[in-house]
Amino acid sequence: MAATSQSAELFNDYEGFVAKFEPKRTTDDCYTPQPVYSAVLEWAAREYGLGGREIVRPFYPGGDYERFGYPWGCVVVDNPPFSILAQIVRFYVARGIDFFLFAPGLTTLGSARAEGVCAVCADADITYENGAKVRTNFVTNLDPAVARTAPGLHRAVKDAVERVRREQSRSLPSYEYPDAVLTAAMLNRYSKYGIDFRVMPGECARISALDHQREHGKAVFGGGLLLSESVAAERAAAERAAAERAAAERAAARKWELSPREREMQRRLSL
Repeated sequence: MAATSQSAELFNDYEGFVAKFEPKRTTDDCYTPQPVYSAVLEWAAREYGLGGREIVRPFYPGGDYERFGYPWGCVVVDNPPFSILAQIVRFYVARGIDFFLFAPGLTTLGSARAEGVCAVCADADITYENGAKVRTNFVTNLDPAVARTAPGLHRAVKDAVERVRREQSRSLPSYEYPDAVLTAAMLNRYSKYGIDFRVMPGECARISALDHQREHGKAVFGGGLLLSESVAAERAAAERAAAERAAAERAAARKWELSPREREMQRRLSL
């Protein structure tokens, strides 16, 4: 009987059983969705005239970029492990190998410290195949600049990420509800901004849709609560408080200033 029970348990949780044998991924395992990679490659090919040159991707599970066979005249366009990006950049620069590499968004300038390397800051928010959402920029030795923006690349990646999102999950509509309706998303937001809010029995009724929504074949995603008039007023106050705290959080970001020495360096660079 015990064996039968164990077999039934494995059958009911087969995905969990299989997951035990899957290799664990690290934060470096940010495999790029193909539509996103294609958008990056197309932009780089147009921007730097790569037509006819062989594109190589040495960064794959189990790969060794140092021993990879780089064809003459090739260009590396790939997403390397971010933790050793500076090391990889130095390796390519020393060997005269052209590259256009994904890079972590907040430390791009540090990753592009080698001579002849440009930080391409595109502000690309990419959700990788391991589920990690990373603010991504790029580094390259194909560009004569030290650092630059790339609005066209930003738009191309953003469009590709949106296409992937639509394909992978059902797009949820955005609704604005009256104060008398409470959803889990609202409660999550209040928790984020430190607002203590609770609803007691007798102060609410569970709903799956408002009558107005039903007329249009819509519903409250995940269900909701219809609040009493007094609690609805409290929710309106909680919503205002959340908005104020969100604004204060944005305003509290520290702004760094240039020192007189750095301003003098800036002036000399302008001569």
